[in-house]
Amino acid sequence: MDTLPVNIPGFVWAYRFSPGEKTAVRLNNSATVVDLTADNCFYWLHLNLVDARVPALLDTLTGLTEDAKSALTTRDTHATITVDEQMLYGTLVDCQRDFAEDTNNLGWLHFAMSDRFIITTRLQPLRSVERARTLIDKNPGKFSRPVDLFELLVIEFQRTLIAIVIELTDELNLIEDFVYDNAPRDERRRLAPVRRTVVRLHRHLRTVLALMRRASATDEDEMPFGFDDVARRLTSRLETVDHDIYALQDRARLLHEEIDSKQSSETNRHLYLLSIMTAFLLPPTLVTGFFGMNTANLPFAVGEYGTEYAVALIVASIAFAWWLLRRVDIL
Repeated sequence: MDTLPVNIPGFVWAYRFSPGEKTAVRLNNSATVVDLTADNCFYWLHLNLVDARVPALLDTLTGLTEDAKSALTTRDTHATITVDEQMLYGTLVDCQRDFAEDTNNLGWLHFAMSDRFIITTRLQPLRSVERARTLIDKNPGKFSRPVDLFELLVIEFQRTLIAIVIELTDELNLIEDFVYDNAPRDERRRLAPVRRTVVRLHRHLRTVLALMRRASATDEDEMPFGFDDVARRLTSRLETVDHDIYALQDRARLLHEEIDSKQSSETNRHLYLLSIMTAFLLPPTLVTGFFGMNTANLPFAVGEYGTEYAVALIVASIAFAWWLLRRVDIL
C-alpha cells in the first residue's frame, strides 16, 4: 500500500495511459498534476469529494469547462449525461462498496471526459469503479482512448446490476417457497426491501438509458471521438439488464399480491369461524338473559327442576341454531 503523502487533493488513484506503447502506469501518492500529462498520453484521475480542496484542484486542470467542473463537484442524486464541445460529462448511478463487503445502496459517480482525460469523483467507494481499476491492472494495454474507460465503467455497472438481479432472484425464490407453503406466513416485511431495491434500480436505469440514447443522437461535431459506437453498445447492454429488472419487479409485485390474497383468505376464514361461534352462542345468550331478568313470575323460578329445564332450553336453542344454519346452507 502506498503510504506517501498525497500531493493531489482528494487523490484516490490516477493512471497515465500510453496508447502507442499499450501501457498504463498507476501513479503513486506523491504524483503531481504535471505527472498526469505527457505527450501522446491520456490519464484517468479518480478523486474523493470529501476533500473540500477538489474544486480548487479542478480549476488548475486544463481542458475542463465550467459546466464540466460543476458536474464533477455536484451533490445531485440523479443521473445526467451531457455532450458539449467534444466533451462528455455528468453523473452515473452505481452501488456503494463497504470495506468488508459490497452493498446494494446506491452511490453516484460524477465524470468528465475528453480525448485527453477522464476525471471521476465520488463521495463513497463504488463497486463498479473498483472492479474497473482491477481490470486495468490486469490488462493495461486494452485501453487506447478515454472513451474505452467510460465504456468499461458502464459495463461494470451492468455486471453489478446482473449480480444484484441474481441475488434478489434467490431471495424471491425463498420468499416464494414460504408463500406457497401450506403453513401460513406473512412475508411482506421480508419482501419490502426487495421491492424497494428493484424499483429504485429500475427507475435510475431507465433514466441512464434515456440519457444514453439522447447523447448518442448529438451532432457528430459535438460528440467525443468514438462515443457514437460506444453509446450503441452500452445501450444494448443496459436494455438487456433492464428487461431482467423489469421482470423481477413484476414478479415481486405479483408475489406481494399473492401474499395479500392469502392474508385476506386467512382473515376471512377467521371471521367465518367467529360468525359461526356467534350464531351458536346467540340463542343461549337470549335464554340466560331471559332467566336473569329481575321480574316476578319467571318460568321455573319455583320448583325442583328449574335449572335442568333452563339447561335443556339452552341445548335446544343451540340445536335449533345448528339446524337453521344447515337449512340456509351456511354450514
